[in-house]
Amino acid sequence: MNSVKSVVRVALLVSVVLVGVSTAAIAQSVLTSDEEAGLLQMREEEKLARDVYLKMEAIWGKRIFSNIMISEQTHMDAVKTLLERYRLADPAASNGPGMFTNPDIQSLYDKLEMEGSGSLVAAFGVGVAIEEMDIEDLNAFLKQTNRPDIKRVYENLLAGSENHLAAFEDQLK
Repeated sequence: MNSVKSVVRVALLVSVVLVGVSTAAIAQSVLTSDEEAGLLQMREEEKLARDVYLKMEAIWGKRIFSNIMISEQTHMDAVKTLLERYRLADPAASNGPGMFTNPDIQSLYDKLEMEGSGSLVAAFGVGVAIEEMDIEDLNAFLKQTNRPDIKRVYENLLAGSENHLAAFEDQLK
């Protein structure tokens, strides 16, 4: 049975090479729906974090927001690279700051922006809430994939979110 599977795999590979299908197209075809959903969700979640911190920095002028905002842009870029690799439409492609494709993320952004505008302490609390959400979602998405490139990005995002969470919690002490 294993030799039949091997022959089928080789035949598929040869046919793909012969018709010129790119490896990215092959990769896209094997993403699970959970992997696709996870990448799309994380692209917008990282944008949510960046956009909220951009707004909080504009209101409160605290360097922590601009520093973490820069990191969130790096996170967005990492997820965008995966979207491009797997030829997934970028939900953040044409959305300016504070604008989201996912209506749930749009509602969350509006809520967090309003909360964080109330006081500096509330703004730090919003940072804690965002990073806790990211950590929870990243842990869930890590369990849904075995792809090394996706795992690596999620693990890096997770480490960043843990650092950001600690930084915001320190501000609340």
